[in-house]
Amino acid sequence: MLAFACPVCARLVTFESVRCLNCASELGYEPQARTIVALAGQGQAGGWWRCANATLAACNWVVREEGELCASCALTRTRPNDSDGAALGGFASAEGAKRRLLFELIDLELPVSGWYEQPGGLGFDLLSSEHEGVTTGHADGLITLDLDETDPAHRERMRVRLDEPYRTVLGHMRHEIGHYYQPILVTPDSADEARCREIFGDEREDYQQAMDRYYANGAPAGWEQRYVSAYATMHPWEDWAESFAHYLHVHDALQTAAAHGVRVEGPQLLNTDPAPLDSSPAQAPGEIGAMLQAWIPLTYALNAISRSMGTRDLYPFVLGPEIEAKLAFIDSLVRAVRV
Repeated sequence: MLAFACPVCARLVTFESVRCLNCASELGYEPQARTIVALAGQGQAGGWWRCANATLAACNWVVREEGELCASCALTRTRPNDSDGAALGGFASAEGAKRRLLFELIDLELPVSGWYEQPGGLGFDLLSSEHEGVTTGHADGLITLDLDETDPAHRERMRVRLDEPYRTVLGHMRHEIGHYYQPILVTPDSADEARCREIFGDEREDYQQAMDRYYANGAPAGWEQRYVSAYATMHPWEDWAESFAHYLHVHDALQTAAAHGVRVEGPQLLNTDPAPLDSSPAQAPGEIGAMLQAWIPLTYALNAISRSMGTRDLYPFVLGPEIEAKLAFIDSLVRAVRV
Protein backbone atom coordinates (compact mmCIF):
# COMPACT_ATOMS: atom_id res chain seq x y z
CA MET A 1 0.00 0.00 0.00
CA LEU A 2 1.15 3.52 -0.79
CA ALA A 3 1.26 6.39 1.68
CA PHE A 4 -1.23 9.20 1.09
CA ALA A 5 -1.41 12.88 1.98
CA CYS A 6 -4.39 15.14 2.47
CA PRO A 7 -4.72 17.20 -0.76
CA VAL A 8 -5.64 20.28 1.30
CA CYS A 9 -3.07 20.41 4.12
CA ALA A 10 -0.58 17.70 3.02
CA ARG A 11 -0.77 15.81 6.33
CA LEU A 12 -0.51 12.02 6.30
CA VAL A 13 -3.82 10.19 5.82
CA THR A 14 -4.63 6.54 5.20
CA PHE A 15 -6.06 4.56 2.32
CA GLU A 16 -9.32 4.28 4.30
CA SER A 17 -9.57 7.97 5.30
CA VAL A 18 -12.87 9.81 4.88
CA ARG A 19 -11.76 12.92 6.77
CA CYS A 20 -8.42 14.58 7.49
CA LEU A 21 -7.78 14.64 11.23
CA ASN A 22 -5.74 17.83 10.86
CA CYS A 23 -7.85 20.14 8.67
CA ALA A 24 -11.17 18.24 8.78
CA SER A 25 -11.44 18.12 4.98
CA GLU A 26 -13.80 15.47 3.63
CA LEU A 27 -11.74 12.91 1.69
CA GLY A 28 -12.24 9.98 -0.66
CA TYR A 29 -10.11 7.58 -2.66
CA GLU A 30 -10.08 7.88 -6.46
CA PRO A 31 -9.04 4.47 -7.88
CA GLN A 32 -8.04 5.46 -11.43
CA ALA A 33 -5.49 8.03 -10.28
CA ARG A 34 -4.72 6.03 -7.12
CA THR A 35 -4.94 9.13 -4.97
CA ILE A 36 -6.93 10.74 -2.17
CA VAL A 37 -9.18 13.62 -3.27
CA ALA A 38 -11.03 16.27 -1.28
CA LEU A 39 -14.79 16.70 -1.29
CA ALA A 40 -17.04 19.46 -0.01
CA GLY A 41 -19.05 17.89 2.80
CA GLN A 42 -21.15 15.02 1.46
CA GLY A 43 -21.71 16.73 -1.88
CA GLN A 44 -19.82 17.30 -5.07
CA ALA A 45 -16.38 18.85 -5.45
CA GLY A 46 -14.06 18.62 -8.41
CA GLY A 47 -16.53 16.34 -10.15
CA TRP A 48 -16.46 13.66 -7.43
CA TRP A 49 -19.26 12.09 -5.43
CA ARG A 50 -19.10 9.53 -2.67
CA CYS A 51 -19.88 5.92 -3.59
CA ALA A 52 -23.52 4.99 -3.04
CA ASN A 53 -22.26 2.46 -0.47
CA ALA A 54 -20.51 5.12 1.62
CA THR A 55 -22.68 4.33 4.63
CA LEU A 56 -23.66 0.70 4.06
CA ALA A 57 -20.16 -0.59 3.26
CA ALA A 58 -18.16 2.22 4.94
CA CYS A 59 -16.79 2.85 1.45
CA ASN A 60 -14.53 5.86 0.94
CA TRP A 61 -14.10 5.49 -2.85
CA VAL A 62 -15.47 8.20 -5.12
CA VAL A 63 -17.44 8.17 -8.38
CA ARG A 64 -18.31 10.61 -11.15
CA GLU A 65 -22.10 10.43 -10.87
CA GLU A 66 -24.21 10.79 -7.74
CA GLY A 67 -25.77 7.49 -6.67
CA GLU A 68 -23.25 5.28 -8.51
CA LEU A 69 -21.38 2.36 -7.00
CA CYS A 70 -17.60 2.57 -7.11
CA ALA A 71 -15.44 0.10 -9.03
CA SER A 72 -15.03 -2.06 -5.92
CA CYS A 73 -18.63 -2.12 -4.68
CA ALA A 74 -19.93 -2.86 -8.19
CA LEU A 75 -18.12 -6.21 -8.09
CA THR A 76 -20.30 -7.40 -5.20
CA ARG A 77 -23.12 -9.46 -6.69
CA THR A 78 -24.90 -10.44 -3.47
CA ARG A 79 -24.87 -8.97 0.04
CA PRO A 80 -26.90 -9.42 3.25
CA ASN A 81 -30.45 -8.17 3.47
CA ASP A 82 -30.91 -4.62 4.80
CA SER A 83 -32.73 -6.04 7.84
CA ASP A 84 -29.77 -8.23 8.84
CA GLY A 85 -27.90 -5.70 10.98
CA ALA A 86 -25.36 -8.18 12.37
CA ALA A 87 -24.38 -9.42 8.92
CA LEU A 88 -24.12 -5.89 7.53
CA GLY A 89 -21.40 -5.12 10.07
CA GLY A 90 -19.38 -8.03 8.71
CA PHE A 91 -20.24 -6.96 5.18
CA ALA A 92 -18.60 -3.57 5.73
CA SER A 93 -15.46 -5.27 7.06
CA ALA A 94 -15.32 -7.62 4.08
CA GLU A 95 -15.78 -4.72 1.64
CA GLY A 96 -12.85 -2.95 3.30
CA ALA A 97 -10.63 -5.98 2.69
CA LYS A 98 -11.89 -6.19 -0.89
CA ARG A 99 -10.94 -2.56 -1.59
CA ARG A 100 -7.41 -3.24 -0.36
CA LEU A 101 -7.25 -6.36 -2.55
CA LEU A 102 -8.39 -4.43 -5.62
CA PHE A 103 -5.86 -1.67 -5.00
CA GLU A 104 -3.09 -4.26 -5.26
CA LEU A 105 -4.55 -6.01 -8.31
CA ILE A 106 -4.78 -2.67 -10.13
CA ASP A 107 -1.28 -1.75 -8.98
CA LEU A 108 0.03 -5.03 -10.43
CA GLU A 109 -1.90 -4.28 -13.64
CA LEU A 110 -3.75 -7.57 -13.45
CA PRO A 111 -6.96 -7.68 -15.53
CA VAL A 112 -10.15 -7.05 -13.58
CA SER A 113 -13.38 -7.56 -15.54
CA GLY A 114 -16.61 -7.60 -13.56
CA TRP A 115 -19.33 -10.25 -13.47
CA TYR A 116 -21.69 -7.71 -15.02
CA GLU A 117 -19.35 -7.18 -17.98
CA GLN A 118 -18.74 -10.71 -19.23
CA PRO A 119 -19.49 -14.37 -18.40
CA GLY A 120 -16.99 -15.61 -15.83
CA GLY A 121 -16.07 -12.06 -14.83
CA LEU A 122 -14.97 -11.33 -11.28
CA GLY A 123 -17.75 -11.12 -8.72
CA PHE A 124 -18.25 -11.45 -4.97
CA ASP A 125 -21.05 -12.99 -2.94
CA LEU A 126 -20.59 -11.75 0.64
CA LEU A 127 -23.03 -13.84 2.65
CA SER A 128 -23.86 -14.63 6.26
CA SER A 129 -24.07 -18.26 7.39
CA GLU A 130 -26.39 -17.21 10.23
CA HIS A 131 -29.45 -18.48 8.37
CA GLU A 132 -28.03 -20.83 5.72
CA GLY A 133 -24.89 -22.72 4.90
CA VAL A 134 -22.17 -20.67 3.20
CA THR A 135 -18.92 -22.12 1.89
CA THR A 136 -16.05 -19.74 1.20
CA GLY A 137 -14.62 -20.49 -2.23
CA HIS A 138 -14.35 -19.65 -5.92
CA ALA A 139 -16.23 -20.92 -8.97
CA ASP A 140 -16.18 -19.49 -12.50
CA GLY A 141 -15.12 -16.01 -11.44
CA LEU A 142 -17.44 -15.78 -8.43
CA ILE A 143 -15.79 -15.52 -5.00
CA THR A 144 -18.02 -16.43 -2.06
CA LEU A 145 -17.06 -15.36 1.46
CA ASP A 146 -18.75 -16.45 4.67
CA LEU A 147 -19.10 -13.21 6.65
CA ASP A 148 -18.55 -15.14 9.87
CA GLU A 149 -14.87 -14.82 8.91
CA THR A 150 -15.09 -11.11 9.77
CA ASP A 151 -15.83 -12.02 13.41
CA PRO A 152 -12.48 -12.20 15.26
CA ALA A 153 -13.76 -14.80 17.75
CA HIS A 154 -15.02 -17.12 15.01
CA ARG A 155 -11.87 -16.64 12.97
CA GLU A 156 -9.67 -17.49 15.97
CA ARG A 157 -11.68 -20.63 16.72
CA MET A 158 -11.26 -21.76 13.12
CA ARG A 159 -7.57 -20.88 13.14
CA VAL A 160 -6.98 -23.07 16.21
CA ARG A 161 -9.24 -25.87 14.97
CA LEU A 162 -7.48 -26.06 11.61
CA ASP A 163 -4.02 -25.42 13.11
CA GLU A 164 -3.42 -22.36 10.93
CA PRO A 165 -0.78 -19.82 11.98
CA TYR A 166 -2.38 -17.11 9.82
CA ARG A 167 -6.06 -16.49 9.05
CA THR A 168 -7.51 -13.11 7.96
CA VAL A 169 -10.33 -11.85 5.74
CA LEU A 170 -7.80 -10.28 3.38
CA GLY A 171 -5.91 -13.57 3.32
CA HIS A 172 -9.08 -15.42 2.30
CA MET A 173 -9.69 -12.97 -0.52
CA ARG A 174 -6.12 -13.22 -1.75
CA HIS A 175 -6.37 -17.01 -1.78
CA GLU A 176 -9.65 -17.06 -3.71
CA ILE A 177 -8.45 -14.45 -6.21
CA GLY A 178 -5.53 -16.80 -6.85
CA HIS A 179 -8.02 -19.41 -8.08
CA TYR A 180 -9.59 -16.75 -10.31
CA TYR A 181 -6.28 -15.78 -11.92
CA GLN A 182 -4.79 -19.25 -12.45
CA PRO A 183 -6.64 -19.98 -15.74
CA ILE A 184 -6.08 -16.37 -16.82
CA LEU A 185 -2.32 -16.36 -16.25
CA VAL A 186 -1.64 -20.00 -17.17
CA THR A 187 -2.83 -20.43 -20.75
CA PRO A 188 -4.19 -23.94 -21.46
CA ASP A 189 -1.95 -26.21 -23.57
CA SER A 190 0.98 -23.80 -23.26
CA ALA A 191 4.56 -24.05 -22.03
CA ASP A 192 3.41 -22.14 -18.94
CA GLU A 193 0.85 -24.84 -18.20
CA ALA A 194 3.50 -27.56 -18.50
CA ARG A 195 5.82 -25.61 -16.23
CA CYS A 196 3.00 -24.98 -13.75
CA ARG A 197 2.42 -28.72 -13.49
CA GLU A 198 6.12 -29.32 -12.92
CA ILE A 199 6.16 -26.84 -10.03
CA PHE A 200 2.74 -27.29 -8.39
CA GLY A 201 1.69 -30.74 -9.56
CA ASP A 202 -0.95 -31.96 -12.01
CA GLU A 203 -4.21 -30.09 -11.36
CA ARG A 204 -6.12 -32.86 -13.15
CA GLU A 205 -5.85 -34.96 -9.97
CA ASP A 206 -9.33 -35.70 -8.59
CA TYR A 207 -10.13 -32.82 -6.25
CA GLN A 208 -12.68 -34.63 -4.07
CA GLN A 209 -10.30 -37.52 -3.43
CA ALA A 210 -7.49 -35.10 -2.63
CA MET A 211 -9.73 -33.20 -0.20
CA ASP A 212 -10.92 -36.38 1.52
CA ARG A 213 -7.33 -37.57 1.88
CA TYR A 214 -6.18 -34.23 3.31
CA TYR A 215 -8.93 -34.02 5.93
CA ALA A 216 -8.45 -37.65 6.87
CA ASN A 217 -4.65 -37.65 7.13
CA GLY A 218 -3.53 -34.02 7.25
CA ALA A 219 -0.42 -32.67 5.58
CA PRO A 220 2.48 -35.07 4.88
CA ALA A 221 5.56 -35.01 7.09
CA GLY A 222 8.10 -32.39 6.10
CA TRP A 223 5.59 -30.31 4.14
CA GLU A 224 7.15 -27.08 5.45
CA GLN A 225 10.09 -27.46 3.07
CA ARG A 226 7.94 -27.46 -0.07
CA TYR A 227 4.68 -25.69 0.74
CA VAL A 228 3.85 -22.28 2.18
CA SER A 229 1.03 -23.79 4.27
CA ALA A 230 -0.36 -27.17 5.26
CA TYR A 231 -3.52 -26.49 3.24
CA ALA A 232 -1.39 -26.02 0.12
CA THR A 233 -0.53 -29.74 0.27
CA MET A 234 -4.13 -30.77 -0.41
CA HIS A 235 -4.21 -30.31 -4.21
CA PRO A 236 -2.17 -28.45 -6.87
CA TRP A 237 -4.98 -25.89 -7.21
CA GLU A 238 -4.69 -25.08 -3.49
CA ASP A 239 -0.90 -24.94 -3.68
CA TRP A 240 -1.19 -22.37 -6.47
CA ALA A 241 -3.82 -20.32 -4.58
CA GLU A 242 -1.87 -20.32 -1.32
CA SER A 243 1.33 -19.36 -3.15
CA PHE A 244 -0.45 -16.64 -5.12
CA ALA A 245 -1.90 -15.21 -1.92
CA HIS A 246 1.57 -15.24 -0.39
CA TYR A 247 2.97 -13.39 -3.38
CA LEU A 248 0.35 -10.68 -2.78
CA HIS A 249 1.25 -10.58 0.93
CA VAL A 250 4.91 -9.99 0.14
CA HIS A 251 4.27 -7.43 -2.59
CA ASP A 252 1.85 -5.39 -0.47
CA ALA A 253 3.94 -5.43 2.69
CA LEU A 254 7.12 -4.43 0.86
CA GLN A 255 5.31 -1.59 -0.91
CA THR A 256 3.96 -0.38 2.44
CA ALA A 257 7.39 -0.53 4.05
CA ALA A 258 8.93 1.39 1.15
CA ALA A 259 6.16 4.02 1.21
CA HIS A 260 6.77 4.68 4.91
CA GLY A 261 10.55 4.62 4.70
CA VAL A 262 10.90 1.48 6.81
CA ARG A 263 14.31 -0.14 6.60
CA VAL A 264 16.17 -2.73 8.65
CA GLU A 265 19.89 -2.37 9.32
CA GLY A 266 20.23 -5.65 11.19
CA PRO A 267 20.98 -6.36 14.87
CA GLN A 268 24.13 -4.88 16.36
CA LEU A 269 25.99 -8.11 17.03
CA LEU A 270 28.60 -10.33 15.48
CA ASN A 271 26.89 -12.81 13.23
CA THR A 272 28.08 -15.65 11.03
CA ASP A 273 24.69 -16.11 9.34
CA PRO A 274 25.36 -15.90 5.57
CA ALA A 275 21.85 -14.54 4.96
CA PRO A 276 21.56 -10.74 4.80
CA LEU A 277 20.09 -9.16 7.92
CA ASP A 278 19.56 -5.70 6.48
CA SER A 279 16.71 -4.57 4.26
CA SER A 280 15.84 -1.46 2.31
CA PRO A 281 12.51 -2.12 0.56
CA ALA A 282 12.56 1.27 -1.16
CA GLN A 283 15.71 0.26 -3.05
CA ALA A 284 14.67 -3.29 -3.92
CA PRO A 285 14.40 -3.82 -7.69
CA GLY A 286 11.19 -5.28 -9.00
CA GLU A 287 12.28 -8.86 -9.67
CA ILE A 288 11.37 -11.55 -7.17
CA GLY A 289 14.91 -12.36 -6.01
CA ALA A 290 15.50 -8.81 -4.84
CA MET A 291 12.04 -8.66 -3.34
CA LEU A 292 12.71 -11.71 -1.18
CA GLN A 293 16.17 -10.44 -0.25
CA ALA A 294 14.51 -7.33 1.16
CA TRP A 295 11.60 -9.29 2.60
CA ILE A 296 13.31 -11.88 4.79
CA PRO A 297 15.29 -9.47 7.03
CA LEU A 298 12.18 -7.30 7.38
CA THR A 299 10.21 -10.30 8.66
CA TYR A 300 12.96 -11.10 11.19
CA ALA A 301 12.52 -7.62 12.64
CA LEU A 302 8.71 -7.68 12.51
CA ASN A 303 8.57 -11.02 14.31
CA ALA A 304 11.01 -9.82 16.97
CA ILE A 305 8.81 -6.77 17.59
CA SER A 306 5.67 -8.95 17.74
CA ARG A 307 7.28 -11.15 20.37
CA SER A 308 8.27 -8.06 22.34
CA MET A 309 4.58 -7.14 22.44
CA GLY A 310 3.67 -10.63 23.64
CA THR A 311 1.83 -11.54 20.44
CA ARG A 312 2.25 -14.28 17.84
CA ASP A 313 4.75 -13.81 15.04
CA LEU A 314 3.41 -11.36 12.49
CA TYR A 315 4.95 -13.52 9.77
CA PRO A 316 4.69 -17.21 10.76
CA PHE A 317 6.16 -18.66 7.58
CA VAL A 318 9.43 -20.12 6.34
CA LEU A 319 10.29 -19.80 2.65
CA GLY A 320 12.42 -22.70 1.43
CA PRO A 321 13.93 -22.91 -2.08
CA GLU A 322 10.95 -24.78 -3.57
CA ILE A 323 8.52 -22.22 -2.20
CA GLU A 324 10.66 -19.40 -3.58
CA ALA A 325 10.57 -21.13 -6.99
CA LYS A 326 6.78 -21.12 -6.87
CA LEU A 327 6.70 -17.41 -6.01
CA ALA A 328 9.18 -16.72 -8.82
CA PHE A 329 7.00 -18.53 -11.34
CA ILE A 330 3.93 -16.56 -10.29
CA ASP A 331 5.96 -13.35 -10.44
CA SER A 332 7.04 -14.14 -14.00
CA LEU A 333 3.42 -14.64 -15.09
CA VAL A 334 2.27 -11.42 -13.43
CA ARG A 335 5.09 -9.46 -15.08
CA ALA A 336 4.25 -10.94 -18.48
CA VAL A 337 0.75 -9.45 -18.19
CA ARG A 338 2.22 -6.02 -17.42
CA VAL A 339 4.43 -5.89 -20.53
